[in-house]
Amino acid sequence: MLNVMEVYHMFTGIVETIGIIQDITFLTNNIQFVISPKIPFHDVIIGDSIAVNGACLTVTQLTDNTFFVTAVPETLRVTNLNQLTQNSIVNLERSLKLNARLGGHYVQGHVDGTAEIIDLNIDDSAWSVTFNFSPALAKYIVNKGYITIDGMSITIIDVTSDTFTVTFIPHTQQATIVHQYRLGSKVNIEVDIISKYVEKLLGVKTI
Repeated sequence: MLNVMEVYHMFTGIVETIGIIQDITFLTNNIQFVISPKIPFHDVIIGDSIAVNGACLTVTQLTDNTFFVTAVPETLRVTNLNQLTQNSIVNLERSLKLNARLGGHYVQGHVDGTAEIIDLNIDDSAWSVTFNFSPALAKYIVNKGYITIDGMSITIIDVTSDTFTVTFIPHTQQATIVHQYRLGSKVNIEVDIISKYVEKLLGVKTI
């Protein structure tokens, strides 16, 4: 009998640690990454899912302090993973066990697209950051709603037809890749899946 706790993969948007890209191999249409987590993942096995900057990837090989994952063409098309180079840092989160606490929100690791930083303000060490995004995603992004940015579960504090603004607290800046964000940085975003389910139930075409 299959153990649902072993085969059901989801994430919370609570980054566990950052990882360093140790090596990149360009395969036919794919890219293989070798990643070293800052905090070792001792319980990871081949076949596990790990969110890398919010993109759900499958572990294909392991060493004592690294794991291997491969990004396929669709993943490379909709994410920022094709911009990574050796020594780049990435956000990492292992898939959630069903008996664990859900600290963020329901995250699939299915990136919907990228957004670009167009404004960044520092106020008492908190960063207020505004992103420009594809208008096709506007209906899924609401004020005070959740969004996943490079694998981080974040609450939206303002939204327009093609921009949204969030705040990154000092802890998030220190524990994730946020400290390297600059104007023009491109991030992976995943909208709240609940909005898509509601849209589907109402009979409206989804993205």
